[in-house]
Order: sequence, then C-alpha cells, then structure tokens
Amino acid sequence: MQAPSVGGVMLPRGNGETVRLSRGASLTDFAEKINANPASLVAVMMNLGEMVTATQSVSDETLQLLGDEMNYTVQIVSPEEEDRELLESFDIEFGEDEGGEELLVSRPPVVTVMGHVDHGKTRLLDAIRKTNVVAGEAGGITQHIGAYQVTTEVNDEERRITFIDTPGHEAFTAMRARGAKSTDIAILVVAANDGVMPQTIEALNHAKAADVPIVVAVNKIDVEGADPTKVRGQLTEYGLVAEEYGGDTMFVDISAKQGLHIDSLLEAVILTADASLDLRANPDQDAQGIAIESHLDKGRGAVSTVLVQRGTLRIGDTMVVGDAYGRVRAMLDDKGNNVEEAAPSTPVLVLGLTNVPGAGDNFLVVDEDRTARQIAEKRAARERNAAFAKRTRRVSLEDLDKVLKEGEIQQLNLIIKGDASGSVEALESSLLQLDVGEEVDIRVLHRGVGAVTESDIDLAMGSDAIVIGFNVRAAGRATQMAEREGVDVRYYSVIYQAIEEIEAALKGMLKPEFEEVELGTAEVREIFRSSKLGNIAGVLIRSGEVKRNTKARLLRDGKVVAENLTITGLRRFKDDVTEIREGFEGGINLGNFNDIKIDDVIATYEMREKPRG
Repeated sequence: MQAPSVGGVMLPRGNGETVRLSRGASLTDFAEKINANPASLVAVMMNLGEMVTATQSVSDETLQLLGDEMNYTVQIVSPEEEDRELLESFDIEFGEDEGGEELLVSRPPVVTVMGHVDHGKTRLLDAIRKTNVVAGEAGGITQHIGAYQVTTEVNDEERRITFIDTPGHEAFTAMRARGAKSTDIAILVVAANDGVMPQTIEALNHAKAADVPIVVAVNKIDVEGADPTKVRGQLTEYGLVAEEYGGDTMFVDISAKQGLHIDSLLEAVILTADASLDLRANPDQDAQGIAIESHLDKGRGAVSTVLVQRGTLRIGDTMVVGDAYGRVRAMLDDKGNNVEEAAPSTPVLVLGLTNVPGAGDNFLVVDEDRTARQIAEKRAARERNAAFAKRTRRVSLEDLDKVLKEGEIQQLNLIIKGDASGSVEALESSLLQLDVGEEVDIRVLHRGVGAVTESDIDLAMGSDAIVIGFNVRAAGRATQMAEREGVDVRYYSVIYQAIEEIEAALKGMLKPEFEEVELGTAEVREIFRSSKLGNIAGVLIRSGEVKRNTKARLLRDGKVVAENLTITGLRRFKDDVTEIREGFEGGINLGNFNDIKIDDVIATYEMREKPRG
C-alpha cells in the first residue's frame, strides 16, 4: 500500500512495522531502513511544519512524529543496547565472565559510600584511609569520585575492600546512580544528629534500584544531640530494619572524626558480603570494568581511574574506555605506586589513553589497536549524533532583563571547562535542567577537561558564549585574550555557586555588589626556605602588579591548588616593598601557606564594588 505522494514522489507506507533507530539518527538513516528517498522524508517533515535537512541529527520526538505520519512504529535503541550490538559485531561479550565455575576466583567487595551532603562520607573514608581528603574540598563537598582499597582483619583472616566515594550534592545524581551500579555493597552514612535527609533517601533509592545490600553507618555519635535510635526508627519507614529490631540490615554507630568503631563497620561490610553475595570473577580473561573518574594531567596526558571488574589488566594491554582508546603505558594504585597488573575489584589510574573518557564509561581490553580505534570512533560518532539531537534550551546573560523587555528570544551559549569529566558532566546536566521559563534557552556549545584555552575564547567570541571554569583557570594568553575581546569568563570552585549564579543571571536577578578584579600574576622561579617565615617564592611578575596584603590564589598546571591566600610579605632584594610591577623580580611570602612549587603561578586579585547597571 502506498502513501499519498509528496511533491510527486510516492512514499512507502508502513503497516505498523517497527523501525529501530539509534538516538540522534537522521532522516537518511530512517530512509535507508524503509527503502525511501531521503529527500521525500524532508518533504514530509516540511508538510508537518518542521524544517530538517536529510543528514541532520534529529530528536527522538521528531523521529516518532515521522514514524506516526508514515505508519511505522519507531523504536529508539538505548545507548546500552546499541553498545552491546556494536561489541557483538566485533565478537566481544561485555559483562560476562568467560569459562565455567571452576575458573572463578574470590574477589574483594566493591563498596560505595553514599549519603546526604555533609553527613561525613569523606570524613569516614578519611578515617578508613588515615589521610586527610576533606581539607582539599571546596565547601566540604566532594566534587570528584575516587576509589581506594583497604585491608582489614576478620576472623583472623586478612580481607581487602575497595571503596568508591560518591558526592552528596544533588548535582551529582548521575554519579551516585553510576556508583550504585558498579558496586556490590552500599554504606549509607547518616548523621546521628541530623537523621534522614533528602539525599539520604535518594542514595537509598539508587542502592535499592541497583539491588545492592546496604550497611548503615550512623555517624557523628559524639556530637551533641546525636540520637542513633531515631535514625534506626526513621530508616525502618524506608524498609531498612536493623538486626536488633529483627531485620537483616546491619547498623554500626561510628564517629568518623574520632575514628570510633571503624573496624566494626569494615567487619559488617565483609560479613554482609559473605552472607548475601557470591563475589567471584575470572582473573584470566581480558580485563573489563568501568571508568570511575578521568581528567587531563599536564605531564601525563589523559588519565583515568578504572575499576577492574573481571579479568586482569596489565601494562601494554590495548584498551577502549568509552570513546577513548590506547595502550596502557603505566598503572598507579591509590597511593601513587606503580603496579604491573590489576586483578578483579582493583582500582587503578591508567595512563596512555588518546583522550579523556567520561565518568561511568565501560572499559574493555581488545587484541588489536585497530579494533580499539574502530570501537572508540563508532562510540564517538554515536555520542556526537545524540548530542546534536538533544533539544537545546536557549539563553543570554547579564543584560537579560533588557533583552526580554525588547521581546527578543535569546540563547545563552555556555562553554564549560573543568578539572575532571564527572564534575563537567554534573555541572552541564544541572545547568541544562534550570527552569528559566520559555523566553530563554541554555545551550552548551562545548565541554571539556582542562584549563580554559585560547581556542575556548575563540569559540566564545564567535558565538557570544560565556566560559565557565570549574576548578580550573585560564592557561597561557587566554586571560588577556578574553579581556581584549570582552569574553565573560567565570570561575567557580563549588558547584552550587555556579548553578545559583547562572540561574540568577538567567532570571535577571544577578546584581553582585562586588566583583573580583585581577591585579597581577607572578610566576614562581625559585623557592627560598626561611626558618622564621616559612617558604618564600622567588618570582617574576608576568602581568599587572602584585601588592602586599591583597588576596591571592595559587595555580598549578592551570588548576587552582589553593584559594583565599594573602600576600603577607613582598620584597625586592633586601627591601620590604608594597608593590612590584610587571617585568620585575621579587620575593612573595604567603603567610602560613608553604606548598609552593617552581612554575606555580600566584594570581592576585581584589574585590571591588561593582556599579549597578
């Protein structure tokens, strides 16, 4: 049966058959499936009131609309299914242990620490690892996801446990969901003085959705107002019944700050794993697993923390991680030591990838570099098409009020750069979800890992975009270029500040009373140690001027290492001075802060009142 002709061309009309299309497919892809001319489908779309070219990636809704018009049932293939089909075409099975039961060997449990923001997840990991993580976190919020392995003794037997740390802030929902999926057991941290909070429930739901056993760590029992019994009562409403109340969930009262009962918690994890899980994997097959976090390192290129789930990963293996691939040049464990191989449930930092993969991407080892490249390229093309098909939301920034009053519909273009792929992804998804009404749309033109570069400023110039740097700064001449071309570059170190400020700007409410003005930058050329003053940086002033008693931040490889520093001392040769200008050398003392290295950059700034527009 034929459909009515469009522009004299007869179209094949379906009988309700199912057409399977990948996300971001074009009209040409659709036409191939039904043996039609792509130009005729363009004509159909024009009749439906949509201008679409034959090769343009279109949204799921557009494909469904076209299918309905031509009496086909359009089924959008999920990315997971598409990936499985892609790997099957290379005769690769992902997610399965090869061989029979006799090849499976016991492996350590992988544990995700989840819970509400500021309930002590990082402090707990800190207590377990006996190192200080929390000091390096902006606003006390984990902005990354890390993996560590520890050893504990249960029934006189040494047992290992792998921990994954997931952020608590609501912007990181996707990372928490992934954390739950790649894990065997979830530790739900609940503060005894706060009780169950919104992200506690959300973390609990992620763990339940992933069908993961839960051990509850009731933290902060040493704090005034702590009531561990209340926590047990609250969690009963959500189906977690403590063993002492006749349930099957282990509750352990701890104080991460004091280091109380940490051993009991680790023992509870091992006992829960032994009782309810069969944790075995084949260590002799090609390695497979998941990327937990990835970032760009100046000296080492793209590096990715991966968790081996089955098989053994070795130096020299050719691996594919999402749309990145490469030969494993080196592997480091969570303490920074070089390792030759990584068995199941072991997290390692891998060097040698072509680019930065996404957090949560699957990785697998293949026999040939060519196979790795082909898989990576096909995945990259699929991601690109899906991104093009996403319905973008339009927008503009500072003068939004004025634009709206003039009745224009504006689009705010954003370029997002961050220090790690998970942070960039979380920030992008949070910004795209901002509800700013119909008049304005947000569009992320580019996102990437690493410092803000001149090419980012170039892209921003051509598209009136705003550049957001999350835990990174501008590299090279990008700052001068941005100032010269009038490109708005905003830097953030805490995710909710970025979200709130962009949302306020979109709603025309952004009226800051003060703005940060960069005064000058100094490059560290030498370090002098003084018993009285600590470390003194011998510097060359690269731009502007550096003044005593102004605020400063320390940059290393384009990333912010320390904020809120003060220039407490400034010297030219043996004289104390109040300022040093561009091109001159001098000595800078940052008070009690001594973690200075050669090639670091000290950027000074002051807060000035900004005239209201």
